[in-house]
Amino acid sequence: MAMPMRDEESAKRLARAIASDISIYNEAVIIKGIEEDNLFDILAEQIQEGLTHYNEKVPQDIQAKNYYNRALVDIVLKNKAHVKSKIW
Repeated sequence: MAMPMRDEESAKRLARAIASDISIYNEAVIIKGIEEDNLFDILAEQIQEGLTHYNEKVPQDIQAKNYYNRALVDIVLKNKAHVKSKIW
């Protein structure tokens, strides 16, 4: 098993990479989820899988800084701000 990450920059990069993968491989699902206001419900499995991977690599003290959830918002949501939605 690989050694866990000890620095925050590596943890941030991992979180952003996972969020990017979710965004790239689920483009149509994300758009539909934003339009129908159920994004986190329909992506629950992918988000949990990504979080599990992140938590396996990152120590708890860094996990507590919420970089994974921030990356989801920055990469999955903000990049789709052009999608028509009643939530914004």
